[in-house]
Amino acid sequence: MKNVIFKKTLFSLLLLLSFIGFSQSVPLSKDSKISVITCGLGNETYSYFGHTAIRVADPANNIDLVYNYGAFDFSTPNFVAKFAKGDLQYFVVVHPFGDFMNEYNYEKRSVFEQELLIPQESKQKLFDNLNTTLLSEDRFYTYKFIDKNCTSMVVDIINKTLGGHVITKKGDTDITYRSILFPYFDGHFYDKLGTSIIFGTKVDQLGTKIFLPFELKNSLEKTTFQNHPLVAESKTLLSFAKETPASWWNNVYTYIFILGFVVLAHNKVVDKIYLLILSLMGIFFVVVGFYSFHHELAMNYNVLLFSPLLLILIFLSIAKNKRWTYRFAVLHLIFLVVYALFILNKAHFLIMLPMIITSGFVLVRVAIRNKKRIPIII
Repeated sequence: MKNVIFKKTLFSLLLLLSFIGFSQSVPLSKDSKISVITCGLGNETYSYFGHTAIRVADPANNIDLVYNYGAFDFSTPNFVAKFAKGDLQYFVVVHPFGDFMNEYNYEKRSVFEQELLIPQESKQKLFDNLNTTLLSEDRFYTYKFIDKNCTSMVVDIINKTLGGHVITKKGDTDITYRSILFPYFDGHFYDKLGTSIIFGTKVDQLGTKIFLPFELKNSLEKTTFQNHPLVAESKTLLSFAKETPASWWNNVYTYIFILGFVVLAHNKVVDKIYLLILSLMGIFFVVVGFYSFHHELAMNYNVLLFSPLLLILIFLSIAKNKRWTYRFAVLHLIFLVVYALFILNKAHFLIMLPMIITSGFVLVRVAIRNKKRIPIII
């Protein structure tokens, strides 16, 4: 979802006030229209999933604005810590439609428009709600990847205006959030691997909520209001074919090559380095799981593979404590089997399988090296 970065919010407030004449709102004409804007996918991390916004156009009042719930401020004190913790404040801003389109034209990303077919009084109420939000403390919200983002906020304010749960998800409610996300990472293998590792049990729930722009676009096409379609037929305002990037390193082949090297090297130092990397990642997951408010990062069963206890195994191996090194190796082999069985039916099983196999080889080697041999008496 596109995150538009602003250093100041004052610009958007002054822009809106210049249109509405410092009043609560302005009466929209009968020629006004309000639309949901869906923006295409990009190849930057912030744009992998597209973007959602609301357009208000009224030629009679010289209004053509885009309300965007995806803004945050890089100058926020402790920005990185707040983003990681999950209490970074996002907010709504407003753009002139022309500037908004110029940005997406520059980025070569498609833009689609779906006009809301709602009564004039509902248009006015939605416009008033947008302006009230923009000019109050309600313009800020705490971002949540699934539950509260640029798309879900648009759904919420439209449903609030129409007086009920008019917009609900249509289709793909019987597959998990993780399965829904996977296709968006085409051409970005290590982002796909990274999210497979860092996301916990929440993304394995059935994807019943609208949280992605194109989910909303598709659901709107199947939604009715007062016994007629909620939106008009989708219009394509900009059309670009998404370019899937090609990279010599960001692909499954380098992943297999690195893990294959670990398996075939059959080297104690390589094995220790591999286990050290896994243990440090496990420690990171545990810390983030307790520290962060992001529900997607909590209850991360991937720690069975990336176990912090591997650090103890490495220490025991260096200390040449064969008995406990062997026991910890066997313990982690049990963890590995449990982990493999647990994710067997999950979307990220195949992408994690090479790492499961590699860890199995390494742990078996460690166990064999440290297994106490019974002397044979002749």
